[in-house]
This record gives sequence, C-alpha cells and structure tokens, in this order.
Amino acid sequence: MSRLRVLIAGAGVAAVETLLALRHLAGDRVEIDLLAPTRDFVYRPLTVLEPFGGGEAPRLSLGTITRDRDAGHVFDGVATVDPQRHTVVTTSGETLGYETLVLATGARPVEALPGGITFPGEGSVRKLRGVLVAVAEGRAQSVAFAVPRDVTWALPLYELALLTAGFLERRASARAELSVVTPEPAPLAAFGERASETVGELLRQHSITLHAGVVPQAAGPDGVRLADGGVIAADRVVALPALVGPDISGLPMDAGFVQVDEHGRVRDIDDVYAAGDVTTWTPKQGGLAAQQGEVVAELLAERAGAPVRPSPYRPVLRGIVLTGAQSAFVRSDTSGHHRRSMAALRPLWWPPAKLAGRYLAPYLAARGISVGM
Repeated sequence: MSRLRVLIAGAGVAAVETLLALRHLAGDRVEIDLLAPTRDFVYRPLTVLEPFGGGEAPRLSLGTITRDRDAGHVFDGVATVDPQRHTVVTTSGETLGYETLVLATGARPVEALPGGITFPGEGSVRKLRGVLVAVAEGRAQSVAFAVPRDVTWALPLYELALLTAGFLERRASARAELSVVTPEPAPLAAFGERASETVGELLRQHSITLHAGVVPQAAGPDGVRLADGGVIAADRVVALPALVGPDISGLPMDAGFVQVDEHGRVRDIDDVYAAGDVTTWTPKQGGLAAQQGEVVAELLAERAGAPVRPSPYRPVLRGIVLTGAQSAFVRSDTSGHHRRSMAALRPLWWPPAKLAGRYLAPYLAARGISVGM
C-alpha cells in the first residue's frame, strides 16, 4: 500500500505541531518531509524574558525533531506554488514536487508604531535593555507600552510592562511611571471579562496606568501620539509589531494571507492546506496555530486511511501572562454564541506550557525543554 506523501513548509509552531500530530495519528501511512529555511525550532513566547536576564528563548534542532518522527528535512523555503503542476519553487530556485502540501510558513513582523521600539524586532532585546538601564540611571522617568491598531495578539505587551515593573520593584532607587496604551476596551479583551479583570488587577498592583480604547498612531519625543490627536506622555515607547503575510503567488490570498476553510484546506485549490499565522485566521497566536495544525493533521490522517474523524477548527484561546513572579493563566472557550472566560494563578491546562499544543508541549517537556512559567 502506497503512503501519502506530505510536504510541510515552515519551521514554527504550526509546522512542527502538524508534523507531530500527523505522525501520531497516521503512523507509517504517511511519508513526511519538512521544508524549512532554518535549522532550529525557536520557542518564541519566552523571548520577552531575554531583556530581563532570562537567557535566550529555548530552541531545538529541526533535525532532531524530524529524526525523532521519521521525517525528512529540506533546508529551504517556499517562494511560489503551482497547484496545477503540484510543485513549489523554493527560495533557492529549486523546484520540488508534492502530493500534498501544508503551508505553515508563518508571517513576518514589521514596525507598526513609527518612532517606538518594536518588540520583538531587529535589535529589540538590546534596545529594551537600554530602556531599563536608562530608567535605572534616572535618564528616563516614564515608559509607555503601546498596542498598535493592527496588532491582534496583545499579551506580550502586558508581559513586558509587568516584567519592567518587577525590574523596578527590585531596585529601590529606580523610579518610573509605566503605562499601557491599547485600542482594546479592556486588558486582553480577546479572553473575556474574567481575564480582563485579572490582568487589570495585576496592572493596578504594579502601579501601571492603563489607557484603554485609544489608538496609538506614532511615537515621538513627547510620548505616544494617538489617532484622535491626543498624546500620552512618555520618555520611551515600546510597541508590538504588526504581521505581514508572505503573499505566496499561485494561491488565493487576502492582504497577503492564505484563505482556508475550517479544516485548513486552501480555498479552491486541491491538495494544499495551510495552518498558523500564514492564514487569514485571527488572532495570530502560537496555541491557535497549533490547533490549526492539528485540524489539518486529522484531515490528512483520514485521507491516508487512519481511523480518524476530522474536527473543524474551533479555537480555544489559552495564555500565560509572565510577570517575573507568579504567572497568570487565562483562557477563553467559545461554544455557539457563548464564551467562557477563565483566569487563575494556577495552571488551567497541562502541561502548563506557553504554547499549549496537544503534541508539541509534551514532546518538548519530554526532552527537558522548559516551556512554561
């Protein structure tokens, strides 16, 4: 019996979760190759700890992952897709054929608040450390953390603000006014009321001023300039990036992102699927990218003959807010027209990983890679 050949393009959460899930669900019914332009999988949610002495985000060789799951690794990236010929042209110019293609190439972060420090971004760890030094030395008396208009995942911004507050609290001589500036009606509004209340209380406990329901437009010497013409004073401004889609030619795109249905099938294209930040789904978050990868893996496992009943994508939003002390767990489940918001200072899922992938989290934990608080 021939095996279904699957080419997975990407090196992030969606790609690795798809690979792990597909091998688990389909076993030797599938032949898997990973097309990835980097050598390592990087656990990016922990990047927020780097400016505060947390060390570099954990990483694991993609070669290790592919060997563990009997998959191949092609060191290259996707440039274009030709659905009619079932081929991809790689960034190095090579043409590769595929039977089934899964696009999980992610999105590219770009500056969304001109004049501010974009985190994460090029040199952003060094720049944020510079902000901390300026505050500690009294050269900066205020720092604003801003969520630009087009950013769909604001949680890291709250972590940066709370971690900065903890940095100051450990240095009795350091003083600065901290603020969060966001278009959201409440902190982490995507998680619902309970989560907003919990994060709002954390901000109050650490004397961080919240400016909600306002739209940051730019950063200048006077602080955060708002779309309505107002200004929130700050000596330094830190902002999150917007995400730009890869705009892969040959596929149906919307503003650079791939259009998919609730099972991850690329619209109107046979044998091509997509998961994670490369798709039009929002918000763009690692845990949701993993869930999308699982949905695609289920569909492909069934196609390969495995006894699997595919489920449609029904997002469950999970997040851990790192504070430098006790972490806050927030979760939002949507069922029909109802949303259940949960928040606690204890784990709400297991293992308590920042990226709550059903297969990725236990895989990394089994290899001793710290992925939680």
